[in-house]
Amino acid sequence: MADHGDLDQTSRGEWADLEVRDLRRDFGEVRAVDGVSFTVPAGALTGFVGGNGAGKTTTMRMVMGVLSITAGEVLWGGRPITQADRRQLGYMPEERGLYPKQPVLDQLVYLGRLRGMSTAAARTSVLSHLERLGLADRARDHVEKLSLGNQQRVQIIAAVMGRPRGLVLDEPFSGLDPQAVDSMADLLREHTAQGVPVLFSSHQLDLVERLCEHLVVLSRGRVVAAGTPDELRSTSVARHRLVLSGDAGWVRDVGGVHAVDVDGSSALLEILSPGAERDLLGEALRRGEVREFSPQRPTLAQIYREVTA
Repeated sequence: MADHGDLDQTSRGEWADLEVRDLRRDFGEVRAVDGVSFTVPAGALTGFVGGNGAGKTTTMRMVMGVLSITAGEVLWGGRPITQADRRQLGYMPEERGLYPKQPVLDQLVYLGRLRGMSTAAARTSVLSHLERLGLADRARDHVEKLSLGNQQRVQIIAAVMGRPRGLVLDEPFSGLDPQAVDSMADLLREHTAQGVPVLFSSHQLDLVERLCEHLVVLSRGRVVAAGTPDELRSTSVARHRLVLSGDAGWVRDVGGVHAVDVDGSSALLEILSPGAERDLLGEALRRGEVREFSPQRPTLAQIYREVTA
C-alpha cells in the first residue's frame, strides 16, 4: 500500500476550490435540498449554518458521494469531482463512524491505512493528534469507554489525519469543551493556512462568526445568504444604540425608525429609511442631552434571524 502520510502540496497537486452547483435531492415527493449553490474557497474556513432539517447534512453527504444526487453537480477545481478526488477529502459524518469495541489507536491506524498511509506514518500521525487533543493517555482504551466529547475528538482525528486536500465536517465542535474547541479551531486554521478548503456545519453561531472567512446560510433546503461576514453584514438592517438623559419611549413614534428594544433612557433602533437618523437626532436634541448614538455591528445571530424569517 502506498504511503501518503508525508506527501506535500506539490506532490498532491495544487489546492482547489470545492464548488456545489444547483444541487438537489428528493426523497420521494419531499425536496430536501433545492438548487443549492456555493463555493468553499481553497485556504478558507466556510461555515455552513441552518436550523434542523435545513438540508446541511444531506448536502454534505452528496458532496462526499455518500448520498446520490437528484440533480446538480459537485466540482473540484472547476471540474466534476471524482471518487478519486473524494478519497483525498477528510469527512466527518453527523453520526460517528467508529467501532465502539476497538482501541482508539488501533482503529485510527487502520483508518489511516485505508486512506493510503503506511502503518508507521499512520501511527505517527495518530499519536501526534491524540497528544494534541489531550487523548494521549486514552490511546489503548476502547472507544465505548470514552465520553461523548472524547469520542468526538477521535472522530475529528479520523477526518484530518493523512493531510487531506479538503475537509467536510458535520458538526465537528458538538460536545466539545472550550479548551477542545480552541484546539480544534487551531488545527483547522493550520489546514487552511496550507491551502485546504474547509466546510463545517454548526449550530454555534458565535463560534462560526469567530472562525469563518465565508458563511453559507441554508433554510428549508435553499441558500438564503452566502458571502464573507462583512458582505452579510452589509445587507443587514442598520442598527444604532441611542442613550438619552431622559426617557426614550418617544422613539417608537419616529418615522423611518423601528425600535427593537427600549429600556428607560436607552434604545436599540433599526434605521429603515435613509436620513431617518437625522430626524431622530434632531428630535432627541430638542428633548435634552444625547449621551450616545452609535452604530451597532450586526451579529451573525441577527443576520441569521433576518434571512431565515
